[in-house]
Amino acid sequence: MKKILFVLLTLTLLAACQRVAVEQTEVMPEPAAKTQLNVGTLYGSQIFVTTGQGEAGFDYEMAAGFADFLELDLEMKPYPNIGELYTALDNGEIDFIAAGLADTQTRREKFRLGPPLYRVNQVLVYKQGTKVPKDISQLEENITVITDSSFVETLSQLQKLYPDLLWDQEKDRDSEELMGMIARGEITYTIADSTTFDINRRFMPELRAGPILKERQAIVWLLPPHQSDQLMSDLLTFWHQEKRSGTLAHLNEKYFAHVKRFDYVDTRAFLRAIDNKLPRYKEKFQFYADGLDWRKLAATAYQESHWNPNARSPTGVRGLMMLTLPTAKQVGIANRLDPEQSIKGGAKYLNDILKRLPESIPENQRMWFALASYNIGYGHVEDARKLAESMGLNPSAWRDLKVVLPLLQKRKYYKRTRYGYARGNEAVHYVDSIRRYYDTLVWVDNQNRMIEDEKARAEETQVVELSNKENSELAGTPPE
Repeated sequence: MKKILFVLLTLTLLAACQRVAVEQTEVMPEPAAKTQLNVGTLYGSQIFVTTGQGEAGFDYEMAAGFADFLELDLEMKPYPNIGELYTALDNGEIDFIAAGLADTQTRREKFRLGPPLYRVNQVLVYKQGTKVPKDISQLEENITVITDSSFVETLSQLQKLYPDLLWDQEKDRDSEELMGMIARGEITYTIADSTTFDINRRFMPELRAGPILKERQAIVWLLPPHQSDQLMSDLLTFWHQEKRSGTLAHLNEKYFAHVKRFDYVDTRAFLRAIDNKLPRYKEKFQFYADGLDWRKLAATAYQESHWNPNARSPTGVRGLMMLTLPTAKQVGIANRLDPEQSIKGGAKYLNDILKRLPESIPENQRMWFALASYNIGYGHVEDARKLAESMGLNPSAWRDLKVVLPLLQKRKYYKRTRYGYARGNEAVHYVDSIRRYYDTLVWVDNQNRMIEDEKARAEETQVVELSNKENSELAGTPPE
């Protein structure tokens, strides 16, 4: 009997201990909800750049849209090179890479690739005056390319056909820097995406494109190879949504369409005019811009008169902003040949047009509609918008209006409009030219800002060194 009681007592104690153990088990807290989308990127005109007007770039705008889609805050994290981007993704510092990188076999083996954003050709780049190579096997000097870039993979494949093909790799330079080295004669050849080449030859008109080494390569985002199913699913949904809504087409037009037309002589003349003519009028453009980006106003003036205050056309428009006599009266300008009055009048006229435009036109495209109106008249632009709508196109999207405006020169179409015939093709060329001039002015501004920052840092360093030297002399100890 004692043994039975002992056994029962022991079992009771054990059961009690087990209940206590269960009661003392801690419940692990659920992970905090994600609030921020961390995107790794590289600096580049069409990728991600910070300007006086804010952040811009194809990849940046798409990433910002994706963050909104996910209801997260966006954190763009620029890295100095592709290798460090890969490391950051491997370490979980970023959610994915959005840096204008191409779809390659090596990247397919290492990452999950998002859907195509746009497509590029890989082109050989050299400087005007260099012997033009017919193909990659005839190069007299090595090619210089970016480490870990898709260009290395292309060259590795070509080397199987041309065993003597050699190249150098630069780890801490990007395509724009390498093209700058081409323009300065520091290297002979590099490879660039066609979009990057088109953008940069506006600033470096000596650049030339040689043979195409790879055609229509997709530019994609890179996702982690594991535990990214939900992210990929969300990205595909977002991509399909943006493709259907026309966002991808709009961004392609915004960043690439206007830079395809290139005039070497005009580009060189514009760069010289920035140095020689613009300083006379820059402050007036800034003063009278009245909410406009002064560089857009200055670019318009250059397209109109090449910054010649005495310019005159056969149709009677005159001055820096080439105002008609009725327009000058409308905006209160007495002397069209006075540069200050002309700039003031042109700015007021552009602002008046912007206020008249329908609210359905997005803010980032309103200026292009206004400039087309400045060129051929507000009524003709409205005619083109109505034509676009009748054709099932978006009358508030500049990419669609660019297609419709040239139709105003064809009787089949202009006979259906209120204001009739107009040189719509000229208006498209006019706007594209101003956009190229504007981009160049932004680039020059950024370059000048960088030079000023470097100068300021150098002066600050010099002051510190001088102060250290004086303190050392006062203390009677030699400076280090």
